Amino acid sequence: MDDDYYSIDAILAENQKIQCKFKQDIPDMGHLDGGSERDIKRDSKVQIPLWMAYVLIFSNFADFTIPGPFTTRVQNALKAEPTSVKLAGLVGAGGLWYGFGRVLLRLLDDEHGDLMSALLARTFRQRLLEVVDQAQHFAALGRASGGHSNDATQSFREGLDATERELFGLAQESSRRTKRWYESGEKGRK
Repeated sequence: MDDDYYSIDAILAENQKIQCKFKQDIPDMGHLDGGSERDIKRDSKVQIPLWMAYVLIFSNFADFTIPGPFTTRVQNALKAEPTSVKLAGLVGAGGLWYGFGRVLLRLLDDEHGDLMSALLARTFRQRLLEVVDQAQHFAALGRASGGHSNDATQSFREGLDATERELFGLAQESSRRTKRWYESGEKGRK
């Protein structure tokens, strides 16, 4: 995911909401809460898109809690069996779990940021082998299975983060091309 201003992935990642707790009353901003109150009261908890939360948190108007996709429960599940966690289901909006984690890093202090960075990197490394293995497996099935791999492929891909889905597609295409290249070389030898 690019940090480019025009990157759709960056926009979607920054549009994820986090819960902010306000440290003081904020006049004329009650509409952020979606209620009928005119003002936001001190200690109110409001779900706010990450792009808006930056300003509130860095201006010391609010604090935030770690969002659900990165709670201790999710971290423990990822430590136990990273490939069994459906990352796409944790964040919605195209399943940008890694992207959401990256932009969330900007709000964390050094200690928590290092832990989050390690979680993202470890999860990616541990899941990457399975993603590439499954992509090669489904590419090999291809036409030989009569198209039955499409349901299995779709089911597997539904749990993948957008970055993993992109890598899955690239690995699948690479496997197909390698197979075609190998088979064309065999025909020339006969």
